[in-house]
Amino acid sequence: MTIGVGDKIPSTTITKVTESGPEQVSSEDYFAGRKVALVAVPGAFTPTCSARHLPGFVDKASELKAKGVDEIAFTSVNDAFVMGAWGKASDAGEITMLADGNADFAKAVGLTFDGSKFGMGERSQRYSMIVNDGVVEQLHVEAPGEFNVSSAEYLLGEL
Repeated sequence: MTIGVGDKIPSTTITKVTESGPEQVSSEDYFAGRKVALVAVPGAFTPTCSARHLPGFVDKASELKAKGVDEIAFTSVNDAFVMGAWGKASDAGEITMLADGNADFAKAVGLTFDGSKFGMGERSQRYSMIVNDGVVEQLHVEAPGEFNVSSAEYLLGEL
């Protein structure tokens, strides 16, 4: 079942990339008591994700925070070391990187796709959501191959 607006984020473990290394956190703890703009992409260092998606959020981070977002996080079905390297290579210091190496979070929210024909296996769909104290307030899922409703610009317009 796909998560929807008004649903609570399911209980999973996610890996937060920190300066001191990967940190396992529960989704309940991570999303508790604050408003998080969560963005999911099919893969770190992939063309659209690196050239357009992450840079848009890096550029618009202060505007999103001015509209009440406490934290901006990117998640992908990659390991914490890849996510950390992607964040550094993209100068994304204001963005929290969340690794979902086994697609546990993507599966739990029901937003996966089969990228096997691209050699990627099971991946997260491209989407953005606003999670307020663990509850989904907004969810914007892209159609396959699209990049519109999950962009920083679109999310800003919805806040």
